[in-house]
Amino acid sequence: MIKVFLTLLVLAFFGGCSFKAKPDAWRHKSINAFSSYTKNFLSNHDALAKSDLIRAINHAKSSADLTQLSRIYLGECALNISVGIKDRCEKYLSIADLVQNRELDTYYRFIRRQFTSQELDALAPSYRDFARYSIKNKSQKAIESLFKIDKITSKLLAAALIQEKLSFEDVEKIIKLASFYGYKKSVLYWLHVEKTKTTQSDQIQKIEKKIKVLESA
Repeated sequence: MIKVFLTLLVLAFFGGCSFKAKPDAWRHKSINAFSSYTKNFLSNHDALAKSDLIRAINHAKSSADLTQLSRIYLGECALNISVGIKDRCEKYLSIADLVQNRELDTYYRFIRRQFTSQELDALAPSYRDFARYSIKNKSQKAIESLFKIDKITSKLLAAALIQEKLSFEDVEKIIKLASFYGYKKSVLYWLHVEKTKTTQSDQIQKIEKKIKVLESA
């Protein structure tokens, strides 16, 4: 009986150890909270998005390594830019000197349209073709490249960065993609952009009607 008790005690001890939280659990919690923020922000669930962002930031501030916090600030800036909200990424700039990360600095310059060809190797691979063609002012090639980007949020950002070069048809594709994901904030932004891409009164009236319906929900 004693042996059985001791065996169970040992199993309970080691079993308990296996369920201990990972030392960097704060990082995973921050990443998950920001992922939720992204979805809620683009879906126009502003109250939920605000709460998610606060949680993501608070978890990131659990460490003296501010890389994750920098990623959050840059991500927030990129999302704003993707829906036409003016943002100079001031939150990121306020702590950039404490991180000194070339990839993050490069991404910052990319979303602020201050990017150079010498920085291509430090940019995420999914953006490189788009960035390369954009720098060379090969607009059509850049547009083709943006539609080949896999991640929807990256695609929406790239589209915003080259918005003035997009055709009415290009914007239609972006709206369909944002609609598929239920990203209402993006849909509304691109509907407003679409209005500027046509002079046909029937198209403008149709777009305005869609905007009115969506904004009344």
